[in-house]
Amino acid sequence: MAPRVVVLDYGSGNILSAARALVRAGGDVVVTADREAAMECDGLVVPGVGAFAACMAGIRAVKGHEIVGRRLAGGRPVLGICVGMQVLFEHGVEHGVDTAGIGEWPGTVEELHAPVLPHMGWNTVDVPEGSVLFDGVEDERFYFVHSYGVRRWELEVTNERIAAPKVTWATHGEPFVAAVENGPLSATQFHPEKSGDAGARVLANWVATLG
Repeated sequence: MAPRVVVLDYGSGNILSAARALVRAGGDVVVTADREAAMECDGLVVPGVGAFAACMAGIRAVKGHEIVGRRLAGGRPVLGICVGMQVLFEHGVEHGVDTAGIGEWPGTVEELHAPVLPHMGWNTVDVPEGSVLFDGVEDERFYFVHSYGVRRWELEVTNERIAAPKVTWATHGEPFVAAVENGPLSATQFHPEKSGDAGARVLANWVATLG
């Protein structure tokens, strides 16, 4: 049977395209804000486009922050996409406004230092050894649309029994976090659903971990 995937429906604009891409990647996909479905599925996807504050308001309205926290506490997979990745960090600062995120990772989402914003288009990524998400597409390009990002990775793992997160970087003006693989929690700053065959492979790699 195909893994059950819920795309969290909190009003984000890229939900249907993400859902279609996940179906093609092998998932049995439902778009919903139903708490029980989101808790019981094999994999939860948190999409996101637009402003950090608006996405967090939508997520909190459907108790998405609680769902993410409880799933991760039980080792249940979660995938964030674009702003859905950004909200997993502690803070987002846009136009001088500091908005609290879900806080699964320390760090701040802030405006990139680059000559041209938004960062829109295809870009290569620097993939760490042993990546599961990027298996087979380490040297491919992916599609980004954003002006804000995480410029510093701040989570330090001091317990040797805990695997350090695998952090993928990209550069637009300066380096920024392009993807993270951290146990059951994964995320991409780029849009895999808009990244052609390479993005499809990333989603298929993630769905394959849910079985």
